[in-house]
Amino acid sequence: MESVTNKKSYTIDASGKILGRLAVEVANLLRGRNKASFVRHKDVGGEVAVFNTDKIKTTGKKADQKKYYRYSGYPGGLREIKLKDYMEKDSREVLRKAVLGMMPKNRLRNQMIKKLKLYKGEIG
Repeated sequence: MESVTNKKSYTIDASGKILGRLAVEVANLLRGRNKASFVRHKDVGGEVAVFNTDKIKTTGKKADQKKYYRYSGYPGGLREIKLKDYMEKDSREVLRKAVLGMMPKNRLRNQMIKKLKLYKGEIG
């Protein structure tokens, strides 16, 4: 098995990449699915840094049709925002939500998502 100190670091340029396909790639690297030592019940993935998140593309009419919802818990508290508007507001959060949805819904998800670093522009 791989030791905790032997974690690999990955850097991905998101410019021109499609949101869903990029999220799959990032989720697999965070989980460690690319390693021979992968096991479902351990966190063997590495750190992933993604830059140029503001240049992510979507296919079809998703930018105008896809909506993100949040609910405050109060009557009339349902809010929605289109993908296009959300990308302008914070493109990092759009990618983080996409990756989070592709990870297992258990305690390991919280550990793995902390290793994801997102940047709007170039690094350095």
